Amino acid sequence: MLPIPNEDPWLTKSPAGAKILRSETFYKGPIFGIRRDEVIEPSGVHATREVITHPGSVVVLPVLPDGRILMIRQYRHAARQYLWELVAGRIDAGEKPRQAAARELIEETGYRARKFRIFLGVFPTPGFLEERMFIFLAEGLTAGVAAPEDDEKIVSRAFSGKQLEGMIRRGKLRDAKSIAGILYYFRFLSPGKRSPR
Repeated sequence: MLPIPNEDPWLTKSPAGAKILRSETFYKGPIFGIRRDEVIEPSGVHATREVITHPGSVVVLPVLPDGRILMIRQYRHAARQYLWELVAGRIDAGEKPRQAAARELIEETGYRARKFRIFLGVFPTPGFLEERMFIFLAEGLTAGVAAPEDDEKIVSRAFSGKQLEGMIRRGKLRDAKSIAGILYYFRFLSPGKRSPR
């Protein structure tokens, strides 16, 4: 089994090496901002880059005692459709990723986890988005009452590995962070590292 990294490697920003010559913020909202940087990149390229700023987010892969994975379904306006996804949300100011993962799991499903471990860190759209996603494995789950935010209408459901694999193959599961987390989990972390049952 691959070792699951502690939080430090995913939280420590490595030096980018780019020299920022000028930076201008055009918009700063409660969820993201928009900035334009004039930079000299480590390769020597002189460029203007437009960047969406974001505080980072967490994704939670909750594994029930029977091995099924808890997913949520909600309407995503940018995609203009309902999507099945892993639990996820923004990291609030002053919040550690683990705290955000625990908060989001309770808000969206009502479940609490005895154990959280980061197993994957990704940049979902590094061409223009600063957001870093920390994908957590949540184990030792106990059920409770969900407390979604006022603008969230969420349904949760548990799926077997075989069901999730079928959803991915048929294009029914279309959320990239969920696909990445689920496939990584089944390939490297699930008991026996075997194919989904």
